Amino acid sequence: MALRGDALAAVEDKASRWVMRHVLIGPPLKLLTGLRVEGRSNVPREGALIVASNHLSFIDSIVIPLACARQVHFLGKAEYFQGTGVRGAAARWFHSTAGTIPVDRNDPRAAAGSLTLAEEVLRRGEAFGVYPEGTRSPDGRLHRGRTGVARMALSTGATLLPCAVTGTDKVQPAGSNGFRPGKVTVRFGEPIDVAGLGEKYQKAALLRAVTDATMDAIGALSGQERSGLYASDVKAAMTSDLQG
Repeated sequence: MALRGDALAAVEDKASRWVMRHVLIGPPLKLLTGLRVEGRSNVPREGALIVASNHLSFIDSIVIPLACARQVHFLGKAEYFQGTGVRGAAARWFHSTAGTIPVDRNDPRAAAGSLTLAEEVLRRGEAFGVYPEGTRSPDGRLHRGRTGVARMALSTGATLLPCAVTGTDKVQPAGSNGFRPGKVTVRFGEPIDVAGLGEKYQKAALLRAVTDATMDAIGALSGQERSGLYASDVKAAMTSDLQG
C-alpha cells in the first residue's frame, strides 16, 4: 500500500513540475525575459550534477532550471514553507514542486547541515544548484568563492558545471517583489576538471584550486568584474558605510 502511495506521489510530483515548467511559470517568464540559453549541450541529461553559478537575483533559481531543462534543487529559506492562507499554500506548492530544500538560516546547526542535504540530492543522481559566492552579489561584481562547492564535488563525484546568468538583476532588482521586462541569458560552460586538479593538489589546496577554477569559469561566462573579496565582507562594508 505504501509503495502504491509513493508511486502515486511520484506521478503527482512529475505532473506538477510539468505544469510549472510548461504552463504556469516557464512560458510567462520566458516571454518576460526573452530567455536565451547558451551551452546547453554541456548540461548532462542525467546523473549527479552541481550547477555552480553567479548570483544576481532571486529569480536566478528559477531561470537556471528552465535553462537546464531538468530539475535543479536549491537551498531556500524555511519561511517559504511556513506561510498561511492561500498565499502561503501557493508558496509551499511552488517551492516544493521546484525542489527547494528548506533550511532554517537562524539555526546554526541547520545551516551547517546544508552541505549534507546537498550531498543527499547528488547521491540520488539528481542536480543541485549552488552559488559559490554564498549570497547575491551586493554590487554586481563576481566575488570570491566559498569552498563548499569543491567539497560537494569531491565527496560525491558529481559533475561540476559552471554557469552564468546575466540580466536577472534588471528583471528583479534587489529589494523588489515585482518583475520588469528585460533580457536574460544563461550560459553553461564545460565541466570543471576536478580529477585533473586532484592530481596536482591535495586537501585544503585542492578545495581552493577547484573553487577558484569554478569561479574563473563563471567569470569568463558572465564577463563580470572580479573583486577578490568575499561577497559577505563586501556587503558588510557597504552596510557600514551607509550607517557611518
